Amino acid sequence: MNVFLASTEASELPTRIPNTTPTIWAITGIAVGVVIIFDLIWAWLRRNHETSLKEAAGWTFIYVSAAIIFGITMRSWESSAASAEFFAGWITEYSLSIDNLFVFIIILSRLRVKKEQEQMVLLLGILMALLFRGIFIIIGAAVIERFVAVFFLFGAILLWTAYKLISGDPDDDEWDESKLIKKLRTRGWSTFTLALVALGTTDILFALDSIPAIFGLTRDPYIVFMANAFALMGLRQLYFLVGILLRRLIYLSKGLAIVLGFIGVKLVIEALHGIGVDEIGPVTIPHISLNFSLGVIVSALAVTTVISLRKNPKEPDPREHL
Repeated sequence: MNVFLASTEASELPTRIPNTTPTIWAITGIAVGVVIIFDLIWAWLRRNHETSLKEAAGWTFIYVSAAIIFGITMRSWESSAASAEFFAGWITEYSLSIDNLFVFIIILSRLRVKKEQEQMVLLLGILMALLFRGIFIIIGAAVIERFVAVFFLFGAILLWTAYKLISGDPDDDEWDESKLIKKLRTRGWSTFTLALVALGTTDILFALDSIPAIFGLTRDPYIVFMANAFALMGLRQLYFLVGILLRRLIYLSKGLAIVLGFIGVKLVIEALHGIGVDEIGPVTIPHISLNFSLGVIVSALAVTTVISLRKNPKEPDPREHL
């Protein structure tokens, strides 16, 4: 058990001091900017073409491979601990993104967005998500730096989300037009614009789960940003696969509930250590190591994925009944 749970003395926060130089931030910003510009040009050139399953799978493989290569190379210019934090954060964020894409499918279907507009709507929606999460990361990092006790709030948010995922009806994920969307529709706003507004407001709600989850795994703003960037940048291509995946990954929400519940508990433990509470009565509060966290995340998602793939699902594609 000592392999996974460190002593309380080792739990002083932060456990790893971020060592990201301005040069690395600058190079990263340029690289992300280049990818965004490329994606914009590609989406514009392909705006009148429907993305095939083969094309979507190919681009998804490229983005996933890029994330894995980035995480591995972090060992050489950062540290093995930073690499582990990135992988834990990226896997969590990517899994949340897959689940969130279900809502994107519903939104674009309900609003009847044209096939030739889907790529551009998705890309702009993802860019908004990256912008919103960047803002939340800056705010979250500043708050955590001053008030470690905010982890109690983050932990509560994740535990509540986990409860809703584990106990909720799958139909609860259905998306209905908000009053704002209905009002804008009556004023004659285009379907394209309505879809952007709907995706933007949904992105903000998703960030309320996403950002606390990754801050429960790392305090490094750079790793938080890059994990989110890699999870989001390949989302447009993943969208065209996810309709098929969702018919198979019927227990993904249960795996996510376990992951978010675990991170929620971890955040509460971190908060207790942060305010100087190392024991409750005769019980010593342990520090949950990153390796143990990564093991829980991978195991929960792997097990629920295998169980989902072994079961013959009867749920239809969400596009089919809209």
